[in-house]
Amino acid sequence: MQRWAIALVQVLGLAVWFSVSAVVPSLRADWGISSASAVWLTGAVQLGFVAGALCSTALNLPDRLRPHLLLAASAALAALCTFVLAWSVDGMVWALPLRFLTGVFLAGVYPVGIKLMASWSGQAGRGRALGVFIGALTLGSTLPHLIDGLASLPWRTVLEAAAAVGLLGAVVAVAVVRPGPYLSAAGAVRNAGYAVRMFRERGPRLANFGYFGHMWELYALWTWIPSFLLATPAAARFSVSTEIVVFATMGIAGFLGCLLGGWGADRYGRSPAAVAALIISGACCVLSPVVFTAGPVILAAFCAIWGAAVIADSGVFSTALSETADPRFVGTALTAQTALGFALTVVSIQLVPLLVGLTGWRFAFLLLIPGPVLGAFAMRALGASTATTQPKEPA
Repeated sequence: MQRWAIALVQVLGLAVWFSVSAVVPSLRADWGISSASAVWLTGAVQLGFVAGALCSTALNLPDRLRPHLLLAASAALAALCTFVLAWSVDGMVWALPLRFLTGVFLAGVYPVGIKLMASWSGQAGRGRALGVFIGALTLGSTLPHLIDGLASLPWRTVLEAAAAVGLLGAVVAVAVVRPGPYLSAAGAVRNAGYAVRMFRERGPRLANFGYFGHMWELYALWTWIPSFLLATPAAARFSVSTEIVVFATMGIAGFLGCLLGGWGADRYGRSPAAVAALIISGACCVLSPVVFTAGPVILAAFCAIWGAAVIADSGVFSTALSETADPRFVGTALTAQTALGFALTVVSIQLVPLLVGLTGWRFAFLLLIPGPVLGAFAMRALGASTATTQPKEPA
């Protein structure tokens, strides 16, 4: 019950993350902004997330406060920022600060949710549990595309709907979610230095490096896959809107990929599961220029495979870190991991349109290849650690 409640909060609470990204074409028309300016509507959220995660790490908030209350408050404040943007903002001057603040508060939703999910999962089943959790994140992040694709709604209405969904997530968090027995309870001593010290330990270091490679690819793909699809020759021949294709291939397929990745992590080990997903998603980066000219069926199937593989290993990195980090500071370690990973996403998200300006959309995702390659090397090295490849229940 608790695991599914935590997953539901992620689906609902993270609906505001890409809410503005889903309506960028309407915003560009209404506000008269360029594509280079519009990309910062996503970049501001990523930077805000990094700032919020670093602050949370420095103060050890996930380990010192009641995590379900921190989760509820963060989801509510992120929803409030989105409501304000929908109701009263008419340009980038106020949109960017509000999107930044949204990211700050989301840093109290995602990493804290990981800790809560891990607190209800012994090591033998933690991979599957976090697979469900990351799958929920995937559905929540792509939910605005579904809202926008089901009906031709004004962009303000789409944002209001996403904010209302996020607020519902906060209500579920405070009413239902509670921390579990498997991790240290709130009240840990303050130790901001652990975010740096964990890189001296082989297990956390390699789990983090694998995650960084994964993040280099993930959010750039999620941000730009709608533009990539619209630029393909098959775009006009899809039987549904591009937004629905994105939700189906990145959201639904991504959710299924997370379940498969979590199962594989528990069945075959953390390292083999992550390496397999990274190899598949890296191969998709390589093949993307070839598939660019394919028909709609092949293109959608390819995107579904990519959408499943690119997120399937996300829970594996969190699982590996939660098992190798100091148990007193698991929340701090997970928050630091996500802070650094999301800082990388700002770079890759910004570089993709620069490459597009030189080569066009057909070759845009070749830029993402180094991420899964380096991530696979790191996770293969982590495979030498018996503690992560053969999980055991804590004593």
